[in-house]
Amino acid sequence: MPASKRSAPSEESTGTRRRSARLSGTQVKSAYFEASSEEEGKEASGRRKRESRTKKRARKAESESDEGQHKEESEDEVQVQPMKRSRGRPAKKAKGEPDEDQYSNAPEDEADEDDGGEEDDDDGPRKVEIIPLEKLRDTGGVAYEDHKVHKNTMLFLRDLKANNKRTWLKSHDGEYRRALKDWQSFVETTTQTLIEVDDTIPELPAKDVIFRIHRDIRFSKDPTPYKPHFSAAWSRTGRKGPYAVYYVHCEPKSTFIGGGLWHPEAAYVTKLRASIDERPRRWRRALNDPLFKKAFFPTLKAKDGVEGVVKAFVGKNQENALKKKPMGYEVTHRDIELLKLRNYTVGTKIDDDVLCGDDAQAQIRETLRGLFGFVTFLNSIVMPDPNLDDDESDDEEEGEGGEGEHSGGQAEGDDVDDDDEDE
Repeated sequence: MPASKRSAPSEESTGTRRRSARLSGTQVKSAYFEASSEEEGKEASGRRKRESRTKKRARKAESESDEGQHKEESEDEVQVQPMKRSRGRPAKKAKGEPDEDQYSNAPEDEADEDDGGEEDDDDGPRKVEIIPLEKLRDTGGVAYEDHKVHKNTMLFLRDLKANNKRTWLKSHDGEYRRALKDWQSFVETTTQTLIEVDDTIPELPAKDVIFRIHRDIRFSKDPTPYKPHFSAAWSRTGRKGPYAVYYVHCEPKSTFIGGGLWHPEAAYVTKLRASIDERPRRWRRALNDPLFKKAFFPTLKAKDGVEGVVKAFVGKNQENALKKKPMGYEVTHRDIELLKLRNYTVGTKIDDDVLCGDDAQAQIRETLRGLFGFVTFLNSIVMPDPNLDDDESDDEEEGEGGEGEHSGGQAEGDDVDDDDEDE
């Protein structure tokens, strides 16, 4: 048979099957899903990378300045929201019209986003509240003088008590500073007056004897931030220290002058109680001093005697007194009420016009003279001067013995006090 007519071997005879060059449907579908999974994996990886970059930028932005932070956020916004370009040729700009390209990097709602972000961001800058300052009160033709307190200072303290808020004081800062300066000059003059009465008081600067009006409200139930009064305390170490003090309190309708030991340390309270127990007549002489009684117990009558003064003194110091007897003393002790005390202070209320009057220093001097003996007496117990010995009366008490002192011999004590008063 010729070669041209020779037929090719059949598929059945050879046992093989010719494969089609076209991929089957199954193969196409498989390739499609493989490509799809690869693309999804790439997208997820890219998304994680973008999130990681975003977090890094956020952390970096917190440590950088506001200018750098704003720059980074602007770049991110440009990447996320690219500017849309219009087709065709750009329109011609009129002369003097601003170039739109200079705003092309900012999204359209950038200003709105910034405004909303400041409101929602708790870490953003605080809002500034502008408080208008009040006009200073007129002096009424009365000049400010060092030896007295001006009436405007009293009016300021009155208004502070009615408006005890920080915002109010900020808006009246001028009035506050003028009143504080007036009080400081008054205190400096009073220091000189006190030195004439008690030469143990040093000439300290006003800042060492004046109390601040700001209150510590961290552990207080009273939320008011300021004390509605001015005050000062003088001692050998200023307003602080172990010594008894002279105290002046300036508050409208509550002004007073006082002194003594307020909340002394436990070691000093122990010394005071030992003195009451061992030398009770010395305490009675100090409390029965004529100038002292006249200044701080003017309502007592002669028939009340020294025991009436002791009772009145105990009554003034009940705020912090013990409810039960102190340890080491019997409840039947003659001076058990004195032994229960933990404050040893006195005070007398004065009219506001006393501090505002022209004779303010003269009236203050008289009250301080009445307090001088009591302050000196307390200092001799808590902080005795090593260069001075006890007075002769103490030696006489020690020589007489303590049996009559602690057995309740009231008549004997009264006789001694009457003799001292006659002297």
